[in-house]
Amino acid sequence: MNLDITNENLYLLLPGKVSRVAQIYAHEHHVTLIEALRCFYHSDTYKRLADESTKLWHYGPVALYQELVDELKQKGSE
Repeated sequence: MNLDITNENLYLLLPGKVSRVAQIYAHEHHVTLIEALRCFYHSDTYKRLADESTKLWHYGPVALYQELVDELKQKGSE
C-alpha cells in the first residue's frame, strides 16, 4: 500500500483543510461561509496548498489561515 502524498492524491486531503480555514476566516471576519470559501479558493495560498511540491499541506488550519491573512494583507485586500 502506497502512503505517499502526490499531486495525484493530494485532493483527498484538501476538503478538510479548506473547510476548517474557511470556518476560521468566516468567524474572524464576520462573513458567510460561502464568502470565506470563495476567498480561500481564489487565493494564492490555496493554489500553493493544492501543489504538493510546496508541502503546504503539512500545515494545520491555523497556520493556513495565517498564510491567507498574510497574503490578503500584502495584497491590501483585508
